[in-house]
Amino acid sequence: MKNLFLASFISGLILSGAQAESAKEMKIGVVDMQKALQGVDAGKKAKLQLEKDFNAKKKELDTEKTSIEKMGEEFKKQSLVMSDEARAKKQGEIQEKILKFQEMTARSQAEIQRKEHELTQPIIGRLREVISELAKQKGYSMVFEKNENTVLYSLDKDDLTNDVINGYTKQKQQPKG
Repeated sequence: MKNLFLASFISGLILSGAQAESAKEMKIGVVDMQKALQGVDAGKKAKLQLEKDFNAKKKELDTEKTSIEKMGEEFKKQSLVMSDEARAKKQGEIQEKILKFQEMTARSQAEIQRKEHELTQPIIGRLREVISELAKQKGYSMVFEKNENTVLYSLDKDDLTNDVINGYTKQKQQPKG
């Protein structure tokens, strides 16, 4: 039994030594995709377009919200002098308008998300190509996305974000032939 334990222990040491040796050869990089997306011209243009669309939707929603608030205030003022039937009818109208507003808000959010996906996916695809090329050139075994949920620490020298932004820009400027 003692020999079995000793053999297992020695095997574990040998395996961990082999893993440590291969880990020395493994080179791991990180890229902040959000920073890269916002750092390239196409990403900046996409962000401006999204902000423009968002602000237009927000203005439309704010106008509708103000209308509903006014309708509610008028109802409060007039409800004391209204008949039960008129009060119920007006409450129904307000509720219907609120439901339409909620649907409009949800639809607007979905449209903005769809538009964001539509505008950013081609850019992200190209960024991934640049990351792949850069990783091969610099000898990285793996490249992880750097954000607060996945990479808790990395050396600055392994952060490829600025190289990716520069590579994307250079790739965009090269004529295709």
